[in-house]
Formats: sequence, structure tokens, C-alpha cells
Amino acid sequence: MSEDFLQSVWCVVPVYNNPETVADVVRRCCAVVPNVLVIDDGSDKPVKDLLGDSPATVIRHETNRGKGEALLTALRQVREQGGAWMITLDADGQHHPEDLSLFFPMLEKKPAAIVVGSRDFDAPNIPKSSRFGRSFSNFWVQLETGIAVQDTQSGFRAYPVELISQLPLHGSFYDFEIEVLVRAAWAGLKLLSVDIHVWYPPKEERISSFHPRRDNLRLTKMHTRLVGRRLIPWPVHRLVKRDLFSVWDLLRNPRRCVQLLLHENASPLGLAVAAGVGLLLGTLPLVMVHTLVILYFSARLNLNKVMALSIQNLCAPPLVPILCIELGHLIHRGSFLVLDNPRSVFTDLNEHLFHWLIGSLILAPVIGIIGGLAIYFIAKHIQEHRERES
Repeated sequence: MSEDFLQSVWCVVPVYNNPETVADVVRRCCAVVPNVLVIDDGSDKPVKDLLGDSPATVIRHETNRGKGEALLTALRQVREQGGAWMITLDADGQHHPEDLSLFFPMLEKKPAAIVVGSRDFDAPNIPKSSRFGRSFSNFWVQLETGIAVQDTQSGFRAYPVELISQLPLHGSFYDFEIEVLVRAAWAGLKLLSVDIHVWYPPKEERISSFHPRRDNLRLTKMHTRLVGRRLIPWPVHRLVKRDLFSVWDLLRNPRRCVQLLLHENASPLGLAVAAGVGLLLGTLPLVMVHTLVILYFSARLNLNKVMALSIQNLCAPPLVPILCIELGHLIHRGSFLVLDNPRSVFTDLNEHLFHWLIGSLILAPVIGIIGGLAIYFIAKHIQEHRERES
């Protein structure tokens, strides 16, 4: 590894109350790279006092601002020092500083990408909450970007400093690490992965700054914000040009494009969400435009379009619309609508559209959830059956 390359890489260690492990982590980082930056995010005991004569640079926040703010402070400092790459890892000993070198071959190629360290979850003492959290987070990032990332919750990752500095980032805590992946993908950066080691202490020895209720609420708000932005048909500023699927690809190779459509986001959870969205929108009184609206939502949210478009047929007249109209009439008028001929509802649709809307606002989420759950369990069963056969 050339000296010039190593000088362009900065290792960043954000710290908040890890007095037992931070000194060892920083020492091992300094053994791999010459530039190590520690961000003391308001620890009770100043980290600088724990590092002794370490060559690492320490910047301290007098109060705890959150991991996102700590990383933004580091980003500004590394940029001022002319660094090209910022590799972050946690101070609690979970990550192996020696794995820094695993990133170097990818970074030397100078990709316009964030390189995420994918943790080995076959290691001992992995909490069930971490396994679920990683899978759940991976799904939402794929929904928002269309890109499958192996470990979206890993804090061991490499950022291209100049490009990341241009992103509009708002997350201040753990939500920052999700937001930066999504906005980077929208801006055209690649999201790459490299396998890394991980160590979790036994449960009784584990120290974490993650507060399940408070930080999960922040993550939920961030995903809601990102999904909402994704649904707005307003282009984002792209920092890197990236080849996208076009109608010409369909004309040149229709068979391949159909295969891609059938397999896109085809995990049990991905199919379930596509089914839920298709049923929810299919229940609403979007007369004559159901297909266009469902196609728009599934395209913007990277859902399985074949599932979303095909399952909407379950909501076709007469059954579901009549159920919605009857429920809406009951809510609005206090009684069910007496129908001598169910088809008359659709010949006098203008009179019943308001009731259809009221009823659908209640039934659509119910039908979407029930349908989504049914598809999930069916797809999960098929997946497990195939895995047993293979």
C-alpha cells in the first residue's frame, strides 16, 4: 500500500462513554493508518485523558450531540485536512481495527461509493434484536433506493469525503447512518460491501448507547421522511451519473427485462409490501387510474411491480367496491344501503362515490395488511421449502 494512499485515509472513531475499550481501539487503529481522528461526543470522562501519548487527534463535544453530529464534525475536519476517505468504526470494541486494511483494495480503485463493512453474524453472542434490526433496516433501504445492502446498520464503513460533504444530511443520531446511505444512492453513488469480523460481549457485559425506544422512533421518523421524499416526483441532485433502466432496454431485450421485473424485490417481505400496497391502492376509488397509480408507487418505492399490479385484481368490482360503499353509507347515514340490483351502484356511481371513499379509507388498510401478511407467509413457506430441497 503506497504512502500517498495511506495519507489520504482517515480513520474516525466516534466515542460516547466507552472508557474500557476506546484506548485499545484507538491504539490498534494507529497501527494500521497514520491518521486517526477521535470524536469525543460529550463523554463523562474526557477521552483525551484515556489515550495518554497516542498520536490520534481528539476533538471533543462538550455535550452529547449524537453519533450523526459526531460524524459530521469528523467529516468537516477530514475535508479540511485534505483527506479523500473517512473510515468510521465504533469505540466499543465490536469492530476489529485490523479490518481497516480490508477496505483498502476497494478504496484504491477510487470508486464513487460508500463501502460498508458487513458483519459476520455467525459470531457468538449476536443479539436477536441485532439480527432482526439488520434485516428490517436492509429492507427499508432497498425500498428507498432499489439497492440491496448486506448490512445497513454497520458503523464500520468508508465514506468518500468530497462527495458525502455535498449531501443534504439532517440525521443527528443513529438515523444519520441510514440517511447517508439512502441520499448517497439517490445522488448516484454505489453502495458496496466488504466482509468484516465482529465481536459481541456476553449480554451481561454489553454496553450500548442505543436507546431502543428513543432511537427506534428517530429511525422510524427518518424512514418516513425518506419514503415521503421518494414518492415526490421531483428529481434529486445527482453527484454521479449512473446508468438507469430505460424503455430502450425493454425494446432491445424484452425477455431479460421481464425476468428482472419478476425477481425484483422478491423476498417474502418485499412481496408482502408490494401486495399490501397494491391492495390498499386497489381498494381506493381511483376510478380508471388504479393501474397507473399502483405502477407509480411500486416504481418509486422499488416494489415488485408484477405482484403489486396483479394482486389489485382482487379489489375489482363488484365485491370490494360494494363493501366500501356499504360501510361508507353506514358511517355517513347510519344505515346500510339497500340494493335491489348491485350493478345499479355502478350505473349511478356519482351518487355513491363519496360513500366509496369513506368506506375505502377504513377497509383499504385492513385489506392491505391482511393481504400482505398472507403473501408473506405463503412466500416464506415456499422459500423455506426450496431451501430444504436444495
